[in-house]
Amino acid sequence: MARVPYLNPSDLAPENRDLLARNVNLYRALTHSPDATRSFQGMAQYIRYHSKLDPRLRELAILQVGYSAKSPYEYSHHIRIGRDFGVTDDDIRAIVADTNGKATGFTSLEKAVLRAARELTAQPNLSDGTYNELSQGLDNERIVDLLMVISFYCGVVRLLAALQIDVEEDYEKFLKEFPLYG
Repeated sequence: MARVPYLNPSDLAPENRDLLARNVNLYRALTHSPDATRSFQGMAQYIRYHSKLDPRLRELAILQVGYSAKSPYEYSHHIRIGRDFGVTDDDIRAIVADTNGKATGFTSLEKAVLRAARELTAQPNLSDGTYNELSQGLDNERIVDLLMVISFYCGVVRLLAALQIDVEEDYEKFLKEFPLYG
């Protein structure tokens, strides 16, 4: 159960009801601070709709953050979202395999993206080797965007855990299909 009540549009001032256009538990909790939520959503919108980073790479990175952090909410939401951007079920299984050091069909760039997400989820710095591998396949703008994505979602998983945000029923099926544990 979440540490703060989930708000509904009727709980908000009329000028803030747009914050729940996407009526998910994370936003329903964050809207206790409307201005912070608006800023949070601004970064999320940039990441999803304006970044030049390949959307599939973005979603692989976010899934890796969710998996590495053992964040049921983030992981389940981005299994669903990732599918809209070309992430396959085999990709999701391969994230688990790659995390466990097993061979996958990922390209060297995809492996570097996943490694960057794992490194930054575990610690605040990126190894020179991983950065150098990223720079072989991404220009500076896309590297910065990737690091923004990973860093933002490292923050998101911490918010989710600190507020104990519940996974919505519609997303629980993804955790059964692709368990975080076991």
